[in-house]
Amino acid sequence: MPNVNTEHDLRNPPDFAILFTVLILTGFGLVMILSASYITSLELRGDAFFFLRRQAFWVLLGLLGMICTTSISYWKWRRIIPFLLLVNFFLLTAVFVPGLGVEVNEARRWISVGGMTLQPSEFSKLAIVIFSAAFLSKKNINLNSFWESSVLPLGFMGFSFLLIIKQPDLGTALALAGVTLIIVFAAGVPLKQLFPLVLLISPLAMYLTLSEPYRVRRIFSFLDPWSDPLYSGYHIIQSLYALGPGGLFGVGLGHSKQKLYYLPEPQNDFIFAIIGEELGFLGAVTVMVLFFILIWRGFKIALTAPDAFGSLLATGLISIITIQVLINIGVVTGSIPVTGINLPFISAGGSSLFFSMCAVGILMNISRYTR
Repeated sequence: MPNVNTEHDLRNPPDFAILFTVLILTGFGLVMILSASYITSLELRGDAFFFLRRQAFWVLLGLLGMICTTSISYWKWRRIIPFLLLVNFFLLTAVFVPGLGVEVNEARRWISVGGMTLQPSEFSKLAIVIFSAAFLSKKNINLNSFWESSVLPLGFMGFSFLLIIKQPDLGTALALAGVTLIIVFAAGVPLKQLFPLVLLISPLAMYLTLSEPYRVRRIFSFLDPWSDPLYSGYHIIQSLYALGPGGLFGVGLGHSKQKLYYLPEPQNDFIFAIIGEELGFLGAVTVMVLFFILIWRGFKIALTAPDAFGSLLATGLISIITIQVLINIGVVTGSIPVTGINLPFISAGGSSLFFSMCAVGILMNISRYTR
């Protein structure tokens, strides 16, 4: 493997296709957040631009984070992995500390820092991806040995998984597990090791799903949302009511009816439904095409990275975005049970936006060294 770990070995400019796609998605997100929240924000908070102003602030922070991570050679992340893991577990446990953790709707997923709220599970995905990619790309690692290759990445992921489940946040926990398994598979760990592992954790996944009554209700409401239209099936039904009238061209930007107290928090997890209602099938497909371009360029970087660490790191980073997009659109269209995963770069949410843009910055840095 040639030595490319020096500044003068930079051979390419950053992948501008990824940059422009993310900027378009983020700018479009600001427009849709304003459209989705304008009236309810004005009536409930007395400030029509409350969510727009808050999201714009995180966009600026995200751009700074993206600029910084683009300018840092991706090899340097290996040097601070112990620090990243320490911060990860500190933040995940801090949500349970009274006075520091913030509880919303019986969930403790956030901490309050300097008047701002931060969701540690978003940082956790980034930290676990960096660690897993670095560990599985080590020289002389025996990928045929489960104990030498997979135990530590899956162990650190599992500990984070349990802390996130405790918050509770099953959607993010499953996304974290999925991304880690993708990295393990991409590293070359044989499938004969992964299949027994999947069989082993399947009962645990079943238990976690069925142990909480609200999760059971969500599964049944996914199968037949109209059996409980005012409770467990409410979100899916209202989301479909938004997508249906949109037709081919939509009802027009700003003219959604479902955002008027029918679809709860339309600027967050269900913003794709508002896009489908206001901009129609063509608007929704345009968003999906933009995500396809971003995901395609991300995996292209992974395939052309100069070393195993860069390849696995790019795979993990773009997989985070891919899984979130698939889950969010799946929920909004009624294809999978409801879970709290937002749409990257578009949904309102500071922590998700910031760490997603940092991940894109690392991706663009890897693209500077691609073959």
